[in-house]
Amino acid sequence: MNSPMIVRSVLVAILLALVVGCASPRPEENVATPVPVSNSFQAKGQAGLNRLEQNNMQAVCSEFEGQAVPPELAKRIIDEASAGVRFPTDGQYLGDWRNGEAIARSGAGMQLNDDPAKPNGGNCYACHQLAAAEISYGTLGPSLTQYGKLRGTSEPILQYAWTRLWNAHAYNACSHMPRFGDAGILTEQQLKDVMAFLFDPESPVNRKAD
Repeated sequence: MNSPMIVRSVLVAILLALVVGCASPRPEENVATPVPVSNSFQAKGQAGLNRLEQNNMQAVCSEFEGQAVPPELAKRIIDEASAGVRFPTDGQYLGDWRNGEAIARSGAGMQLNDDPAKPNGGNCYACHQLAAAEISYGTLGPSLTQYGKLRGTSEPILQYAWTRLWNAHAYNACSHMPRFGDAGILTEQQLKDVMAFLFDPESPVNRKAD
């Protein structure tokens, strides 16, 4: 190799070393600085910082996100959720399906810009298909069309559906379904109305699409 080629090769090597050196982070830049999540939020209206505090169930489910929860921990969550279920005080599970339909469609409530004096919605269509005629719905949860027609209204079925609405963790330790009753999202009367939306024969849930 002649001298000009040697010089050129050396220069190329030096330039490559400089480029790699500039692109590589310094050792101290590889160390992630932990910043509390709470620093990213501010309390406003009814959305307080207390929402960042996890209970035991939430802590366990966060720790094992995407993994199988150890059986003993899953059983503890399910047992605690089951023990906290409160069934209707008057023994009546079904209210007005028309009100239940409105609750299922509404996503309002408990947000910083919502009026706490107004009732919360259930936002059920965000995860489920309910009325067959509805064309906009989520698929995170199973379809609930024909729910009452297919299952009937026996006491065990009503208790099962009520428990699912109250706190789905009683059946699935790390369920993504909101704890409508347990967390105080919906009132007892609202839960009855949603139950009626699911079970009443006249409800759009149990009628075929036109």
